[in-house]
Amino acid sequence: MSALVDRLVSRVLGLEVRLLACQARLSASTDAEALHDLRTSVRRLRSLLRPLRGLPGVEQLEAAAAALGTLTTPLRDREVLAAYLLQHGQRQAAEHRMLQMSQAYPAVAASPQLAQLMMILDAFPRFLRACERQGLLKGLRRRIEKRLAKQWKTLDDTLHDPAHDRHRLRLLIKRVRYAIEAYPELDRLPGAAMPRLKAAQGALGDWHDCWQWLARAEHEPDLSPCVEGWKVTMATAESRADRVLDKLSAACFKP
Repeated sequence: MSALVDRLVSRVLGLEVRLLACQARLSASTDAEALHDLRTSVRRLRSLLRPLRGLPGVEQLEAAAAALGTLTTPLRDREVLAAYLLQHGQRQAAEHRMLQMSQAYPAVAASPQLAQLMMILDAFPRFLRACERQGLLKGLRRRIEKRLAKQWKTLDDTLHDPAHDRHRLRLLIKRVRYAIEAYPELDRLPGAAMPRLKAAQGALGDWHDCWQWLARAEHEPDLSPCVEGWKVTMATAESRADRVLDKLSAACFKP
């Protein structure tokens, strides 16, 4: 048990360091990947925490991570859109959104949501050690394995539902993928799982971008030159996503 707790503490500390680095990069607006890296680190933290629900401190840390995710999701969406517009010759529309992002980066770094997360995260390893001393972590490995198996079963059921929702599948795939990465020593999935999950996440991400941008275009007139292209791209991405999901299902799940 101690070895598993040691790994948990090590991963929490590693994520804390990554988040501190992201905070510094956002504050200084050093690069265009800082926000993405921040969000990825938060997702990894949430995947690490999900099987630990019920332990002291977990609920508060999960809530703080969720609050930061809520704050940064629309900002990341705007950032991705701005990069697309710049790449496709819509410079004025891109620069308008890039200016908004230049103001958003230091605001995220100084946000109460990030401050709250870092405060709770800093104390969390001590909570884990206290839980270990009090015997609250008995059966932890079994608890984590059960949670990972449940997530995989949910993905299996959703993939085989003829009326499956692509939005839900995208979130489930991300959740399963990050859970595997959070607990690699407990991974019992087929060898083809990770590359298939990454491919499915990428395909569904392309589809989701177009879907979201088309919805935005209804309220943001400067996006109108892109609408027809997005409709074509969305249809192509939808077909590709369906093929990739079929391959995931065939490779990793029994019929």
